[in-house]
Amino acid sequence: MKAKKRYVLFFVMPAILMLLVFVVYPVVRTVVLSFFNSDGDFVGLKNYFQVLSSREIVDLEGFSRGFPLGALIHNLLWIAIHLPLVLILGLVLAVLLRNVRGGFIIKSIIFLGMVMPMIVGGVMINFIFDRNLGIVNGVLGLFKIQGKTWTAYPNTALLSLIFGSVWLWTGFSVVLYSAGLETIPKDYYEAAQLDGASAWKVFTNITVPLLKPITVVVTTMTLLWELKVFDIVYVATMGGPGGASNVLALQMYTYAFRALDFNRSAVVAVILTLSTLAVSLSLLKSVRDDQS
Repeated sequence: MKAKKRYVLFFVMPAILMLLVFVVYPVVRTVVLSFFNSDGDFVGLKNYFQVLSSREIVDLEGFSRGFPLGALIHNLLWIAIHLPLVLILGLVLAVLLRNVRGGFIIKSIIFLGMVMPMIVGGVMINFIFDRNLGIVNGVLGLFKIQGKTWTAYPNTALLSLIFGSVWLWTGFSVVLYSAGLETIPKDYYEAAQLDGASAWKVFTNITVPLLKPITVVVTTMTLLWELKVFDIVYVATMGGPGGASNVLALQMYTYAFRALDFNRSAVVAVILTLSTLAVSLSLLKSVRDDQS
């Protein structure tokens, strides 16, 4: 029996060592770095206060220019606008295309945003909102509205990225909601029709409640993506103009590889980790509550 345990330990040890070296140590080292300055002096939470009290440009109605919380405020705005749009569009499109002939073709077109590299998506967003080439300005021109390069102005750069990324992520929710709709027994809908229920009541009392597990998954995965969004912003605006579209992941990159300030970069990494961990734990709690 002891010999068997030794064999098991022999085969497991390489994996444990790799986990310690490439996961545990970097995590611990990052947390430790966040409490020190560049000279190696312990500063406690000073780095956190500096990062979260920096004033990024939020030039939107209802927000004063220079709103605190650093780049985190832009991630929060991304969540507040992007998440509801992805959930609503994904659910509505999945329901509308459920019984449409050739609906799978439309779903495939929508899903192209997910299979496309986000770097390419960032380039496309630049083209979409370009003054001369963009489809947005083309549509606005039909109504005699003067267009501009929307990603080049502080008051529209962040919104342009958010709305442009909706298509890139909506395909994910459409596919998941479409799969969830197939699990709902048709007997429920037939019984509702016999009772004379309207389409809206069927949607709100049958479809939406029974798709709650799918909604939890879509919400969690979308939140995680919104918290760590980087490539779209990097390619489209580089966080500009003047920090108007900066986000946490890009701020971490800027601190580390442009300012060479690894301590504040570690602070952003810790904030990102804690945020994603909180979202993941909420998902696990929701799944356990549904199963119990």
